[in-house]
Amino acid sequence: MTLDPEPERITVRIKEACRITGIGRSKLYELIADGEIDIVKVGTMTLILVDSLKALTEGRRQRR
Repeated sequence: MTLDPEPERITVRIKEACRITGIGRSKLYELIADGEIDIVKVGTMTLILVDSLKALTEGRRQRR
């Protein structure tokens, strides 16, 4: 059995979520408040579920 040296992340912090999606911090918090992005709170830390970010971008994809 081999272990993946860098397992796929299931959560990211706010700053990383903004970086990987290109969404601004204020807009990201707005989407969280609207329930469009799922979060997990660990103490005061807010973690964004990566699957939630993928679902958001897939759901808003525009085809030409």
